[in-house]
Amino acid sequence: MGTQVNEISIRYKERIPAPFWKQIKCSKDAAELLFQTWNKDNIAVHESFKIVLLNNSNKVKGIYQISQGGITATLVDLRILFAVVLKTLSVGVILSHCHPSGKLEASDQDRQITDKIQKAAELFDVKILDHIIIAPTGEYYSFADNGQI
Repeated sequence: MGTQVNEISIRYKERIPAPFWKQIKCSKDAAELLFQTWNKDNIAVHESFKIVLLNNSNKVKGIYQISQGGITATLVDLRILFAVVLKTLSVGVILSHCHPSGKLEASDQDRQITDKIQKAAELFDVKILDHIIIAPTGEYYSFADNGQI
């Protein structure tokens, strides 16, 4: 009797050629790009967590939403986050989540998840370049700008 196993396929498809990818030069570039991707109808309703995936020139390979949560929190599963990072062969990542309240301060939980992700990223030689908190108005808080990364 033969052994049967599932076939595993890993796929990442680039639809936009690399020369046309947007380059991130500062937190403002990242925050503006991220805010454009947020659904304005529900950014003030619930938290969601996204990652910006970058190549070694800080050009954006893509943006992926990791989770969508409740009014005051969202779950970040590191296994899913790093599956996406590794699948896209990204070398840099910008973390981001929204604060529906508009409060532009990092909570203890925000700092803890950032530290946890940074430690895991080191194992894969991936740089966490920033963690940006977005308010429903488009204003933002950058961990990097505030010396927290």
